[in-house]
Amino acid sequence: MKIGFLITVRLKSSRLKLKVLQPLNGFSVIERVIQRAKQVIECSDVVLCTSQNNQDLPLIRIAQKHAVYYYNGSSEDVLQRLLEACELFDFDYFIGMTADNPLFSIYHAQLLSDKIRADNSIDYIYTTGMPIGVNIYAIKTKALKTVCKIKKEIDTEIWGYLLNRPEIFNVEELKVEPHYEFNQLPRLTLDEIDDYKLFKAIYNEFDKDEIIDLLDVYTLLSNNPTYLELNQSVQQADLDDAIKQRINHFYKANIDKILAIKKDIYHD
Repeated sequence: MKIGFLITVRLKSSRLKLKVLQPLNGFSVIERVIQRAKQVIECSDVVLCTSQNNQDLPLIRIAQKHAVYYYNGSSEDVLQRLLEACELFDFDYFIGMTADNPLFSIYHAQLLSDKIRADNSIDYIYTTGMPIGVNIYAIKTKALKTVCKIKKEIDTEIWGYLLNRPEIFNVEELKVEPHYEFNQLPRLTLDEIDDYKLFKAIYNEFDKDEIIDLLDVYTLLSNNPTYLELNQSVQQADLDDAIKQRINHFYKANIDKILAIKKDIYHD
């Protein structure tokens, strides 16, 4: 079984310009994500998945600098971009993360890898219980191919409602251990300048070359509660309710057709 680690990233951010290129104690945000991805044992390759737009060329240079692969795909259809990367590198599964999350849980990424290797009937597995930006997921390539074949949505930056479909796929939710929960902080992801202030404060507390352990971050924040106030006013983006309803209706109206398409792909 071949499992890759795909990092979705672009430089189109509007709320915080070039956010993944911002420095975090000697390395940029995207470099910190790459460093963490490399820690996941038995992931065949790390691939930076970006677009074909010229504005994203700096990301290719970063991938080359850190000796990871890159793939240039659709600028809007994130799921199609991920699928094409999986097919190019012949991944059976991939563990995924966006470049907005430079403190995702390495431990749980490894745990998902182990679970997939133990049970290849899983189509989509994801963690819950940690702050937004720390949780992680893994997807079977054939499940992703099924979604890309049937979906009507083009802008799939927020794609969870397309894949988290237990009526179609074997979906597993992995609730994290209590000591990995951190209810004082609902989100640890990079959208706005206040998020960046929090990440910068955290990274400045550790050695430049350290791959920071998530539990050490929790300890730091517990001991420095003023850090928790840095991004508490930032609102988390979500998919519009009308789009959610449209997706739900589509799956309900076409479930037999979708299951037939899935069957063909899985037996191919």
